[in-house]
Amino acid sequence: MKTLRLLLVVVFVAFGVVSCEYTFWVPEEVLVIPDANDPDAEQISFAQTIQPIFTSNCVSCHGGAQLPDLSEGKAFASINSSRYINTSSPEESRIFSYTNPDTDSHSQKKYTAAQAAYVLGWITQGAKNN
Repeated sequence: MKTLRLLLVVVFVAFGVVSCEYTFWVPEEVLVIPDANDPDAEQISFAQTIQPIFTSNCVSCHGGAQLPDLSEGKAFASINSSRYINTSSPEESRIFSYTNPDTDSHSQKKYTAAQAAYVLGWITQGAKNN
């Protein structure tokens, strides 16, 4: 009888341990992206919004050894040319289109959809060093 009780306790404990599962779920960050065509919309800041995108995605390769240099303090000067930014047709800007998540142009890292929207919005707002 003691053996049967012990066996039942072990089985219940085993089922309890095996059935305890926790899936770590990280909620997707919801970003409110300002409408770049709205003159009253919040300005997208290069220093606070765009540079962190470059730092997290691009600096591992474009940190000085490969053009453009997207490291902090050098990124704006490095991309501030018609080669990388086209304010008259922002979608054609190379700094946006090359790493856009909807293209196959860049073989390494790409922007997330939210990051791409911010970069495009920043260019649409005039690609200011703000």
